[in-house]
Amino acid sequence: MVNLQQRLTVHPVIGLDTSIFIYHLEANPKYLPLTRTILKYVESGQGSGIISTVVVMELTVHPWRINRGDIARQYEALLVNFPHLRLVDITREVARQAAQLRAKYNLRPADALQVATAMVSGATAWLSNDKPLKRLEPVIEVINLEDFVGG
Repeated sequence: MVNLQQRLTVHPVIGLDTSIFIYHLEANPKYLPLTRTILKYVESGQGSGIISTVVVMELTVHPWRINRGDIARQYEALLVNFPHLRLVDITREVARQAAQLRAKYNLRPADALQVATAMVSGATAWLSNDKPLKRLEPVIEVINLEDFVGG
């Protein structure tokens, strides 16, 4: 079976779901080796990563909820300053693409916005751990972390 690093190398631009960062920042033992591979791929410049501003919302909601604005701001700074990772605003073009994805594939709004951001920005793969997003395969390759968990 092809490993995650090999799957990534055919994609110069990848879209990253919020879950990648949540698993990484929480040091999730099941997914941390995979998130390290993904983030090293981006950080090294082997490929570039695309994230939507929706990631900022999803990643920082918990710190804001527990009144830890300092952590929320650190997370955002990490995203903004991460090498070869582009934080892309939601534009009208992204919204239009997201609406089409929602209509055709019945996606939740946040998922549609994130995937549309990646697609409009030139990503050829979407990295997530959301199995239902596999239905997007006709328009973008979906790489699901669970498919690479050993044991």
